[in-house]
Amino acid sequence: MERWGSQTHPKPAHLKSPTVAPKGLSFLDFQQLLRVARWTFDHQRGSHQIWYSPTGHRLSIQEGREGKAKFYQVEQFITQYEVENGND
Repeated sequence: MERWGSQTHPKPAHLKSPTVAPKGLSFLDFQQLLRVARWTFDHQRGSHQIWYSPTGHRLSIQEGREGKAKFYQVEQFITQYEVENGND
């Protein structure tokens, strides 16, 4: 269980262990995945959000069509996550 806001919700399965880049991941779920992985939102300029990993790696993300995360950006995150967590 993860506490999000003022309510307790079960953590979605794709947010428990980011090992496969899911196609069709919503942008909101991608943002939550970054938070769960301890990435920090820094700022937004236009449509681009800038996030930093716990080790300081920068990732620029933006919402894709129909509220989806852009697949290549999810892949970039997963690659960096695995590097930083010894899963490469």
